[in-house]
Amino acid sequence: MSAPSRPRPAAPSGAAAPPGGAVTGAPTSPPRVLTVGVVGAGRVGAVLGAALAAAGHRVVAASGGSGASAARLALLLPEARNGPAAEVARAAADLLLIAVPDDALAGVVAGLAEAGALRPGQVVAHTSGAHGLGVLAPAVAVGARPLALHPAMTFTGTPDDLDRLAGISYGVTAPAELRPLAARLVVDFGGVPEWVGETDRPLYHAALAHGANHLVTLVNEAADRLRDAGVTQPEKVLAPLLRAALENALRLGDDALTGPVSRGDAGTVRRHLERLAATAPESVPPYLALARRAADRAIAAGRLRPADAVALLDVLGGTYREVSRA
Repeated sequence: MSAPSRPRPAAPSGAAAPPGGAVTGAPTSPPRVLTVGVVGAGRVGAVLGAALAAAGHRVVAASGGSGASAARLALLLPEARNGPAAEVARAAADLLLIAVPDDALAGVVAGLAEAGALRPGQVVAHTSGAHGLGVLAPAVAVGARPLALHPAMTFTGTPDDLDRLAGISYGVTAPAELRPLAARLVVDFGGVPEWVGETDRPLYHAALAHGANHLVTLVNEAADRLRDAGVTQPEKVLAPLLRAALENALRLGDDALTGPVSRGDAGTVRRHLERLAATAPESVPPYLALARRAADRAIAAGRLRPADAVALLDVLGGTYREVSRA
């Protein structure tokens, strides 16, 4: 069985030319077909490895110790041998892709360097959104070339993810001489590079986590409160509303804001808070935080006049403390 295949996209116009002008002083270009190893056969690593295989690269080895990782490798990378991380790194002649949790990344890189598993000229890339090139310093110290390559997508670790890769953005941080290779890899994944500065990686990742991860929490909070209100299938109520809100927000920005906060309806918001405090007090703080931020943005965007916001801001900034303790 071979890795799932998909049409290979055309290179986006100007993908290999990052902002700031042409790249100079680049080393000898790596071969068109790369020999690749994947450290971390989680949802991201296994899928990106399969995408590289589908683009024609040789994914020769991958590491995945858990049963779930072994199953993913059997499904997505059946021709790659499963072994310890150091063996995978040694087998990856051209590109080592490290896809491990953010907090584990530094230790994995340091361990591979200390074990002598990395070599000069080898490209060592990680998929963490939170880290840039600094975490790869131990690899650079032994002559490897660093690359940070983060897909802005959520993964299930199944073949369905391969179709979702088409057209997504990748937050890329790379030294100048590696930017053409980074752009080429993103094209092979089917995506578009977004060049992110080293010091901006935490902000980039915070934005994605705030938008995607907190969205999941927010949706489930809304579903729970609908159940509390007696709605038996909250997903059917929320689905069309949330889809429209998301599409409008992406298209219109703050002009998409509707509801009692954007209208300055202080009485409605106070009733919300009173009922939430009685039914689900744990929902009061996030409601308040988001309502206050929505009010600030509505005022700044001219959607809500400051004069109409006085009573609302009083509820959000003062009276609510009594509500939350009720």
